[in-house]
Amino acid sequence: MKACNPNHEGPLAGVKVIDLSRLVAGNMLSLFLADFGADVIKIERPEKGDDLRNWREAGQAVYWKVYGRNKRSAVIDFKTEEGLAQLKKLIKSAQIVVENFVPGGLEKMGLSPDVLHQLNPALVIARVSGWGQTGPYKSKPGFGTLVEAMSGFAYLNGFADKPPALPPLAMADMIAGIYGAAGVLTALRAAEKNGIGQVVDLSLFEPIFSLISSEAAKYQLSGKPTMRSGNQSSHTAPRNVYACKDDKHIALSGSMQSMAMKIFDTIGRPELKTDPRFQDNDARVENKDLLDNIIQEFIGSKTQDDCLSLFEQANVTAGPVCSVADLIDHPFIIGREAIVHLEDEELGSVPMHNIIPRLSESPGGFRRPAPKLGEHTDDVLAEVEHITLN
Repeated sequence: MKACNPNHEGPLAGVKVIDLSRLVAGNMLSLFLADFGADVIKIERPEKGDDLRNWREAGQAVYWKVYGRNKRSAVIDFKTEEGLAQLKKLIKSAQIVVENFVPGGLEKMGLSPDVLHQLNPALVIARVSGWGQTGPYKSKPGFGTLVEAMSGFAYLNGFADKPPALPPLAMADMIAGIYGAAGVLTALRAAEKNGIGQVVDLSLFEPIFSLISSEAAKYQLSGKPTMRSGNQSSHTAPRNVYACKDDKHIALSGSMQSMAMKIFDTIGRPELKTDPRFQDNDARVENKDLLDNIIQEFIGSKTQDDCLSLFEQANVTAGPVCSVADLIDHPFIIGREAIVHLEDEELGSVPMHNIIPRLSESPGGFRRPAPKLGEHTDDVLAEVEHITLN
């Protein structure tokens, strides 16, 4: 079990973040900052708190326990005059504010970027929304589900004979949160150099679209959108998930010419290297169904362990399809410490991802588990009691 060390100082120690966001994208953004030492203060609503606390499994707020780690929680009702004054003091003492109200929300509260920059000229304000602060959709509510559909991702995801498939997780939000952390740190660097803060306009749409933006160029050339291809690839072959004889599965990719040739040797079909249908990538893509049948016949005759052993000896890029049950005790996971078990008052410990990425000289660390609602309110407000709002 990983014990928390409240005295750990990461490279962002001394950076204060006021996190007004709820649910996933903002929490992912501030999690990155918190893991590397920033003092992230979650401003939560009385009684309800962050909506992520309500995403429960077996009665436990597991999502909050994972994405709320290393943060402090302060309950402030900023709809009241007193609460708004407290919030302004906190913002005046901070370097970063994160919010995900529908665009215009801050302005309705009397906390427009202009007002905030009068309080704190170097402040970085991350504004997370479904569709961005500009454009015809700026006032439209936008959950990740809508963005995953409209971005083109769902259209590409799944099999051609099935409906488009949404991801089974908050993918758009997660990607936006990671982009948001990069944007905030870039803006913070600029503020440190010139003393001028700015707004980081982060939509959920653009980050996930960036993953598939090459589709626009492909459409310009072909005049038609790429159709769903299951586990195959539209630009390289072989690439698929293949069933073993023990009902387990292997993922295999031959995205380089040399690797495709190595695969043919390993499955005992060296003649495929000179077969016109498979001798280069363009030919393999054109004949990928036939090629998959050949590879499936070989893999389907062996167990997953036998396949993995054979491919590993040949240095072929193949690996198992794993569930989380397979990963918990997997030698790679243990050796890499990809999963840590962070101490937890209710559950004893909670397995979760380790800090990403790994910095050799100034690593992040675990300072505290996810806080209870309002756990740090008194401390947080006491720290800014001396600040005046002139």
